[in-house]
Amino acid sequence: MLSKRSPGFPGERSLMTALAIDALGNGMYVPFSLVFFRHVTDLPLTVIGLVLTATGLLAMVALPLVGTAVDRFGARRMQIALHLVRAAGFAVYPFASSLPAFVAVTLVTAVATRGYPAVQQARIGELASGTALERVNALARSLANAGLGAGSMLAALLVGLAGDGGYTVAALLNAVSFLAAAALVRRVPDRRAEAAAESAAGPAPSGTGQVGYRAVLADRPFLGLATANLLISLGYAALAVLLPVYVTSVLHASASLAGLAFAVNTVLCAALGVPAGLAVRRFTTRNRAAATGAALFAAGFLAQALLVPAAGGFTTAGLLAVVVVITLGEIVHNPAASALVSDTAPAAVRGRYMAAYQLSWSLSAALAPSLLTGLLALDSRLPWLVLAATGLAGAGLLLRLERRLPARAVRPGARQDDLTTAA
Repeated sequence: MLSKRSPGFPGERSLMTALAIDALGNGMYVPFSLVFFRHVTDLPLTVIGLVLTATGLLAMVALPLVGTAVDRFGARRMQIALHLVRAAGFAVYPFASSLPAFVAVTLVTAVATRGYPAVQQARIGELASGTALERVNALARSLANAGLGAGSMLAALLVGLAGDGGYTVAALLNAVSFLAAAALVRRVPDRRAEAAAESAAGPAPSGTGQVGYRAVLADRPFLGLATANLLISLGYAALAVLLPVYVTSVLHASASLAGLAFAVNTVLCAALGVPAGLAVRRFTTRNRAAATGAALFAAGFLAQALLVPAAGGFTTAGLLAVVVVITLGEIVHNPAASALVSDTAPAAVRGRYMAAYQLSWSLSAALAPSLLTGLLALDSRLPWLVLAATGLAGAGLLLRLERRLPARAVRPGARQDDLTTAA
């Protein structure tokens, strides 16, 4: 629900609805992508896994090109284009039964999927500013979590009713969802020229004497933000990568406990995302809000390292309590950090800035599986202690950067919002 206490922007409801539909489509295949593609293409699981890994890495390398395209053609056009590319990809997946066809479709779709968060963040940065950014980012994350949860339940229902054919139906529905999202995004007015004028009127960030990615590389405070995010975002991967293995092999609990932990995380993110985004404004600066979220991450991971295996109900209660603390860290850190980086980026090269920042997310996602499982093999407590350390290091870096970032980014109240109320 959109807050009446904050100004919106024309087309906000259309954009947020598009985001929720996009997440719904992703939720229909992300939680069981290997099984999904196995039934849709009939290729061996080992081949599918190798293709997904290779194309994911190539898509990460292509992120700078996506950022350049955003700055050249505009975030709105790129949003629509990436929705259409993914719609086409999922529409043809059921026919991509040969390896070359599967590789080609997966690569194109992976580039669009990996690039979309950077494009979306650039688009939000064009449309919202000041204190509205926290609310919009929190609402976006809340809707994304709700959409992912609903999509996974819908896919499970389809498979339950239609058997293996349900995966094909899910692929086609996914294509339809991206088409619907593209139509909704098209209804949102383009504020690119206006946003560029606003940025030109404000103080120039460091490195703006450069052009293209030279400006990004010359902006050391921004690179510090990306580094802090790389350290903190490893914690976001913990629930998906580390927790299921930890629950079954270390705590000797049922795999259903990991599923329950995912459910708690998803429900809390969906339900508390917007209130948390509003609460972030009570902090003196966005840096302190984001650092507080990272500190909650660290506290949860330290508590996780202290859990006693095979302690029955105490283990279950302790694990779920830890998940609640980690989730609170997530919903405090994310809107503050997203708003901070959006207001740090100059409008003329916002796409490149967002692509560079998205690389920190992609790199942590690529490193997490091997890093966390490798640490787990050495000692069951080690990965949680390392995650706590990286979270605290990221929080410390955010606090150190506070005085080096633009005032409009650190303290959104330093600039008066000039957004019009959404219809």
